[in-house]
Amino acid sequence: MNLSNEPARLLFRHTLATVAYRAGKALRGAPESFGLFKACESARTPAQLVAHLADLYDWALSKARGAERWDAAPALAWETEVARFFASLKAFDDYLASGEPVHCEIEGLLQGPVADSLTHIGQIALLRRLAGCPIRGENYAKADISVGCVGLDQPPPRREFD
Repeated sequence: MNLSNEPARLLFRHTLATVAYRAGKALRGAPESFGLFKACESARTPAQLVAHLADLYDWALSKARGAERWDAAPALAWETEVARFFASLKAFDDYLASGEPVHCEIEGLLQGPVADSLTHIGQIALLRRLAGCPIRGENYAKADISVGCVGLDQPPPRREFD
């Protein structure tokens, strides 16, 4: 897929807005202590998962700019990592919105960092339930998701369920 094509670029940016919406739901309202929750000894903590999410979008941006680099940052406090993730996602979306050329295959971005982030957001949602601070289920097909809306603050759910 070529991101010099405006419809393709908009669809990819809509995918990033979907990531933000789902992440916002999984991350918002979690107690600070949730960041250190461990489902088992070998599992990553939620704060480590969110740090990885930020690293994924830093990597995606570096690939898009044509200067690929991977930097795995250590996990910091929960709120710090949540802010860092959304800042990283926004920087990537801002680059795509700028119309600058994307210097890598978009399929690689989709099947790599974007798909990986959706997996980890699902893990965080599951960990919320295990930690005793669950989020409500939702019909995401009805969600108000808009290109460019990639921050923690998202529109309220349209159709939640238990």
